[in-house]
Amino acid sequence: MATLMNSILLQSALEKVGVQTRVQSAFNMPELTEPYSRQRAMRHLEKGRVVIFGGIGAGTGNPLFSTDTVAALRASEIHADAVLKATNVDGVYVCDSRNNNVVAEHISFRELVSGGDSPLDLMAVTLCEENAIPVVIFNLHGPGNISRALCGEQVGTLIDQAGRVS
Repeated sequence: MATLMNSILLQSALEKVGVQTRVQSAFNMPELTEPYSRQRAMRHLEKGRVVIFGGIGAGTGNPLFSTDTVAALRASEIHADAVLKATNVDGVYVCDSRNNNVVAEHISFRELVSGGDSPLDLMAVTLCEENAIPVVIFNLHGPGNISRALCGEQVGTLIDQAGRVS
């Protein structure tokens, strides 16, 4: 239920600044959300609305799926440009002998998996990689980070097929 509550709070914040949003969930809560429908989500997106998927497992109603995995699944279903993961870390940390751990600006899905400790579960990584959906992992608490991520500015770590550009 926490992800559903967060979805409703995000909807409220976006609507306060004039962004039309809809929350969809696999849970039947007609006073708060719409039932999940790919076709309806696509229609909302075509009209310029933001669609937020909320509830256990980001709206699938299946507690066996992590929110990461369902975010990747929903992103593939609606042909999203990217998955944005706002979390408590600054991005993906990589070991650097000079600075101990540093946040990578850009890595590949393969680099993420080979690094071991990942802020994104393996199923989500696989779904995004197979569907060529970039992922941005960034700190939710950094001032302006959500806006920067939504605008495509560099924030946190970008994970995609290419990885580091030399």
